[in-house]
Amino acid sequence: MANQSISPGHATAAAVNRRMGRRKLEPILFNTFNTLFMIFLVIVTLYPFLNTIVVSFNAGNDTIRGGLYWWPRQFTLQNYKAVFASGTIYNAFGISVARTLLSTVLNIFLTTMLAYTLSRKEYVFRKPITLIFILTMYFNAGLIPGYFLMKDLHLINTFWVYVIPSMMSAFNMIVIRTYIGTIPESLIESARIDGAGDFKIFWRIIFPLCKPVLATIALFVAVGAWNQWFDAFLYTSSKQELSTLQYELMKLISSSMNANSNPAVSNGAGMTQQSISMVTPLSIRAAVTVVASVPILLVYPFMQKYFVVGLNVGSVKE
Repeated sequence: MANQSISPGHATAAAVNRRMGRRKLEPILFNTFNTLFMIFLVIVTLYPFLNTIVVSFNAGNDTIRGGLYWWPRQFTLQNYKAVFASGTIYNAFGISVARTLLSTVLNIFLTTMLAYTLSRKEYVFRKPITLIFILTMYFNAGLIPGYFLMKDLHLINTFWVYVIPSMMSAFNMIVIRTYIGTIPESLIESARIDGAGDFKIFWRIIFPLCKPVLATIALFVAVGAWNQWFDAFLYTSSKQELSTLQYELMKLISSSMNANSNPAVSNGAGMTQQSISMVTPLSIRAAVTVVASVPILLVYPFMQKYFVVGLNVGSVKE
């Protein structure tokens, strides 16, 4: 039988078909692997917080056994009742909300004004002043001089000790100034030609165009102010009505640990001995974590689109 020869045209067509098949298969494999990897990453990221929620709704004595993963084994609200047993927790919540809102608004407004001033090339003192602010990021007077400064300013045992020290941040100023540098100078020059002054330019042009970076900075400042407890311990611990939520929750965890290690210890946060026996430091810590995290989790989705854009500040240069 005579051998059948394959024409060069057929061989070329078969090779092209194989390459096209591989090209079609590669995106499918990549998308499948990428999807599975991202699902795994989401599970690894979210599981610790999910487990914390599970522990917070589980009976404290049962939590000690371990083995809690996706669902409470003995569902209870006793952990949250222990957290909210004291009436001081509600006043502390209001103080934390007030300090967070005021600190965020004042920090954003004043820091942005300073960043705009130091971004202007015609301002002759912008370099030495910027250097002074940068030095504050590397050198700190320390805890004791800081306390005496607050005392000399008559801020001890006042609400403003939470707000005034946080009205300015050198790091935030640098980030905002970098973002302002990406705004076309022609916009500012056009506004000056139309007779606008510096404050009008700042309020009508610079401030609205800085929304992405301001949302990012606002989230940083708000989270920092919300989670702060050491300043309440340092400056207002002798005045219960100025206590913050985080400080009260810290005291609750501490008193829970002391009460479980020594049943004779009474709880200053308002927990009865019966409630102490039904919870454990681990379950209280989980409930405290959830209570402290919920307000930030409610705010973040509304700022996410600005947050992602703001993180790219300075990453692209044209």
